Amino acid sequence: MKPLRRCLVVLLFLAAAARTLLGGEPSHARGDRQMAAYFRGETARLAQRTADALGPTKLASKEDWIAQRETLVGQLREMLGLDPLPQRTDLRPVVTGRLDHAKFSVEKLHFQSRPGLYVTANLYLPKGLDKPAPAVLYLCGHSRVAKGDVSYGNKVHYQHHGAWFARHGYVCLLIDTLQLGEIEGLHHGTSRQNMWWWNDRGYTPAGVEAWNAMRALDYLESRPEVDAQRLGVTGRSGGGAYSWWLAALDDRVKVAVPVAGITDLQNHVVDGCVSGHCDCMYLVNTHRWDYGLVAALAAPRPLLLTNSDRDPIFPLDGVTRIHAQLRRIYELYGASDKFGLQISAGPHADTQELQVAAFHWFNRYLKGSEPPIEAAATTYFKPEELRVFADLPPDQINTRIHDSFTQVAAAPTIPANAQALAARRDAVLAALREKTFNGWPVDSPELDVRPAFSRRHEGLELQAHDFTSQENVRLRLYVVRAIDAPSRKRIDLHVLDEPGWQTFLSAARVLAADELRDEGQSGTNGQSAGNDVFRQWAQQCQAGGELVFFPPRGIGPTATDPDAKKQIQMRRRFMLLGQTLDGMQIWDVRRAIQAHASLPREGAPTPRWLHARGKMAPVALYAVLLAQTPPGVNESAVAGLELIDPPASHRQGPSLLNVLRIVDLPEALTLAALHTTITLRTASPADWEYPRSVAKQLGWGEERIRMLPLD
Repeated sequence: MKPLRRCLVVLLFLAAAARTLLGGEPSHARGDRQMAAYFRGETARLAQRTADALGPTKLASKEDWIAQRETLVGQLREMLGLDPLPQRTDLRPVVTGRLDHAKFSVEKLHFQSRPGLYVTANLYLPKGLDKPAPAVLYLCGHSRVAKGDVSYGNKVHYQHHGAWFARHGYVCLLIDTLQLGEIEGLHHGTSRQNMWWWNDRGYTPAGVEAWNAMRALDYLESRPEVDAQRLGVTGRSGGGAYSWWLAALDDRVKVAVPVAGITDLQNHVVDGCVSGHCDCMYLVNTHRWDYGLVAALAAPRPLLLTNSDRDPIFPLDGVTRIHAQLRRIYELYGASDKFGLQISAGPHADTQELQVAAFHWFNRYLKGSEPPIEAAATTYFKPEELRVFADLPPDQINTRIHDSFTQVAAAPTIPANAQALAARRDAVLAALREKTFNGWPVDSPELDVRPAFSRRHEGLELQAHDFTSQENVRLRLYVVRAIDAPSRKRIDLHVLDEPGWQTFLSAARVLAADELRDEGQSGTNGQSAGNDVFRQWAQQCQAGGELVFFPPRGIGPTATDPDAKKQIQMRRRFMLLGQTLDGMQIWDVRRAIQAHASLPREGAPTPRWLHARGKMAPVALYAVLLAQTPPGVNESAVAGLELIDPPASHRQGPSLLNVLRIVDLPEALTLAALHTTITLRTASPADWEYPRSVAKQLGWGEERIRMLPLD
């Protein structure tokens, strides 16, 4: 054996030995494996749905596609936060300066896509026009150009494209993006800022970029130099993605060349490309699309799909899978010649090969000619020369557009009677199932409840039971009961967050130290605190109680890598699949209730109470609310709910897709109280005035909604 190879073998052996001596694999390894398997399974499910939707079984003819296309466009608008479509208000265009070149001129301008939502732009105009010319809207990718605190916009970086088009007889409008414009908004709400309430509002900056692009077409149509029947769009990276949104939503686009702006969920979710993208690349996937459906909406207009072969954030295999799906749609239209694929050698870069292919395509389909491309795209101006604003406008809303771009539900009114409240509940539940929990399994698998272990100590028994929440998600619940106690009088099911799990673990190890040895570290107060909790359990169980403890996915035994960046990307993967982690935890709680109810019993049914704290409290709340109509299997036995210090709005969590467009937490609690007794422990009773007012209006007794101070 060669010395280098021998050293490597020894190092690997020592590393394996060290892992063994230090307790084996990390405590989160099991959770990481389960989560990875789950993402693979869900991604494959959505990929198959899209393949079926675009395949020969459902699309036997062009007419089959046309029949559903408008519905799909409507769904895309919704998922971009453009339903209802914003009002087309006055653009208020202002030209702030001009630059001159021998073959073209540049206007520095801004317009408002909505009042206060400014779009800074450079308009490249060819000289010597004697009639309206074709126009190309260039949508910029991510490239910040700034000096100190002054941003010149990413249009400055991509100016060579505008100049090339103008030198060759096109009008070209380059618009800045929200994140990297002269007024710097935000693309990174979930990816960097933990603004998970963007999901709750159904907000994505992709919607802002799509709307700005649509209004940019409005502006181009207003210019006398532009032939409005010959409009094209292109852009690379982020600009490539926005080109897809625009081509799908707006039929005024006659030719499109998205560059390195799309790939499929396999790449994003399973292969991890999501970590290389900000939020503007993604729709709120309410209807659970793979990206082939977005791309297909461009057909049958001339479309060139371009990419490089070593692009790490738009990998070639995903691009070719989408190309195969699109090719069939173009074949149905008899328009195969209008769809092309251009692959160049290289990484994620604005290569000349990709530029030349785009120029050829626009010449062919916007001008009807294909002269040789003899001139390269060249930069002519310094960044400061292309700056639009000397001073930023004080009425701009770019930096806070996420607070108003999508509409949220109006403040709830006090119902006249219980029937009106029940009708409101039914409407809310229907909307939640369609818009918030559409990612829940359609067909629930068998629970397959199996005992994991059982241990006894000092008169108490701890049982652990494993069950299937959904495919690739196996979870565990724990039951504590007295060995020789009288018949049970009450069941208390505690839905655990991570601190709650640590407290449980410290006490449960008194009963089953060996079985729980690898379940992570117990709470910071050590075994003394665990003994105290154990004694509390004993008192409750000896008095006829049964205690059930349940950590949903991502908590306790299924916890994943705690690294903050990895947690963010894990949560974003759920979003791409039309789910959220919190939303799937609600599903887990419902399944845990069913699993516990399926365990062998003696005697009459026993009332069951749910308890949850902090951000896990709304998870328990929605589990009870969603079980009301129609009743879930073995879920109607939930007699009461104790919520301890819950957030008063989804703005603070938990994160659920589109929920704020339907309902917020005070009203959700009120709706759950129609059939469930609720105890609310809070330090901020004023935040919960709505349920108190409804209870008073409907004459509910004090026990229906009890509001107590936080201990």
